[in-house]
Amino acid sequence: MKRLNFLKVGVIVSLLLFLYTNSFAQNYIITDDGLIDNRAKEKILQIGNEVKSKLGVNIYLYVKGTLGIEPNTPTKDKIQFIKSYEENIIKNLENPYVILTVSLEETHVNLYFSDSLKNIIDKNDILNGYVVPLLASKDKNTLPSKISAASLNGYSAIADALANSKNIVLESNIGNEGKVSSTIWRVFVYFLVISGLLAYTYAVLKKRK
Repeated sequence: MKRLNFLKVGVIVSLLLFLYTNSFAQNYIITDDGLIDNRAKEKILQIGNEVKSKLGVNIYLYVKGTLGIEPNTPTKDKIQFIKSYEENIIKNLENPYVILTVSLEETHVNLYFSDSLKNIIDKNDILNGYVVPLLASKDKNTLPSKISAASLNGYSAIADALANSKNIVLESNIGNEGKVSSTIWRVFVYFLVISGLLAYTYAVLKKRK
């Protein structure tokens, strides 16, 4: 009986700890439509809290499965809709901020940040080096796994950029692992493309003979 009561207490404590962690994570994850797994959320929470305490910057994530845009919407109208949608999100953020937005159905990713951070954050480097390669990867990983990895990867890259600007080391961050994985993926893709071209060239030359 005592053992059973001990297990019950353990379960309750674990549940309360999970809810406590998850509630704080929502300070940084505005929404994720259930696409980011709890392990990634916990790491994002750690990084976000450390960046906030050491650098005073808020890093946010806004991940949606869809923004609800009709499939046949003209591209110009779609762009305008997304712009207005994201502007409504940004106006409620606490400065200084960085926010990574992802919309799967619209295949859209973006990065916004306070004017005071424009010389620190390299938007193209973070999106093209850490986020897009993982989202676009054609592998066996499930969609939530890709979203979780891409979100954490991008979040970590933002945190690193902020920390490096102040010569501060973040104990909670994942370091340069994210960029390495993205680089390896790009090299692999290039290898496949080049191999395909060589195989095609060889086939054409062989046919001519």
